[in-house]
Amino acid sequence: MSGAVIIGVGPGIGQAVARRFAREGLPIAVIARGEATVREAVDSLAFSGVPVEGLVADATDEDALRDALDAAADRLGPPDVVVYNAALVRADRLGELTAKTLLDTWAVNVAGAFTAAMHVLPAMAERGAGTFVITGGMPEPERRYASLSLGKTGVRTLIALLDQEYGRSGVHVAGVTVGGVVGPGTAFDPDEIAEHYWRLHTQPRDRWEREVLYSGREPDASED
Repeated sequence: MSGAVIIGVGPGIGQAVARRFAREGLPIAVIARGEATVREAVDSLAFSGVPVEGLVADATDEDALRDALDAAADRLGPPDVVVYNAALVRADRLGELTAKTLLDTWAVNVAGAFTAAMHVLPAMAERGAGTFVITGGMPEPERRYASLSLGKTGVRTLIALLDQEYGRSGVHVAGVTVGGVVGPGTAFDPDEIAEHYWRLHTQPRDRWEREVLYSGREPDASED
């Protein structure tokens, strides 16, 4: 049985996306670099009753990430949807940023997404169906977050290239760009953001979007 794979399954968007897909009855594989994070994510899905697999892998370790994706496919079947939600967020300015730091952040924010995409998208293309979504941020470059700004620009380019390469074969490649700090009960509530991942996965092909820019929900009329 195929399902969803979530890479980078922390307590914010990652877990919210996993819960959203689990509510639709999809088996879920969650991948994170820390065992505690994986256990927490698996426990958060106990309500759903769907098969859940928790796997430990660092997104910057190409072999470990590929092995985790293979293990997920062996246990749950080839995935219908893969979400890359891993990111290294740090405050830094150009004058503070070293080349090594830039490469370290790039490895998580861009190269990990590339590794995952190139491991699963060819098989999706052969099947003629599948969804690959990358979580983005920084709608505009922000000088206080130089490495993240550069990385998220790279993510947009990666999505465009993957769409050019695999979109014609029936693979929907897209990004969800979140323009604010995520937190439950805020304008950037992760459960509300997660709805857009499900919507992208279920969009008819003639309505495919390549990027969703989430700029925050409007407050209810009853809210101050």
